[in-house]
Amino acid sequence: MEARASEPRLVLVFSGKRKSGKDYVTDLIHERLGPEVCCVLRLSGPLKQQYAQEHALDLDQLLGPGPYKERYRADMIRWGESRRRQDPGFFCCLATRGARQPVWVVSDARRSSDLQWFRSEFPRQTQTVRVRSSENTRRQRGWSFTAGVDDAESECGLDSGVDFDWILTNEADAPSLEEQLRPILRLAVQAADNQ
Repeated sequence: MEARASEPRLVLVFSGKRKSGKDYVTDLIHERLGPEVCCVLRLSGPLKQQYAQEHALDLDQLLGPGPYKERYRADMIRWGESRRRQDPGFFCCLATRGARQPVWVVSDARRSSDLQWFRSEFPRQTQTVRVRSSENTRRQRGWSFTAGVDDAESECGLDSGVDFDWILTNEADAPSLEEQLRPILRLAVQAADNQ
């Protein structure tokens, strides 16, 4: 396995329910900071890559938002849980290999083991961020409850018992995301400047 290119100055670990807007928010941060300062790490990417490889599936379709991914989602979750039981940091290690920017944005933490791994590996650098949206807003974005997915640890593992450093509300009637992100972006710029 390829080693990490460098130690990060800041690791922002994002979590939230499906269709809460995690990817939208993390893409905004990446856009504001730029690719030289910030990289977006997706824990689901290595999971899907490994799953596709072991099950002879189309990786591009698994990475996309369509029905192909949904057809395999429940089995992929079970398979991922099995891999995590063997090594809780397996997918975190895969996601971080080759990362070289000073700011890492982890877009999709789903379990306490994900947070524990980053806090253990990068205790000074890690900050946790929860993106919240109401069920109604998530439905408007295309979400509908799926048994075996929305009631699994991959969706509920960080719903309680976690003291997040930041909580963002991604709703039309909430303060703008730009406003909510301002202190996080300021922290990221300071971290990058202190290299």
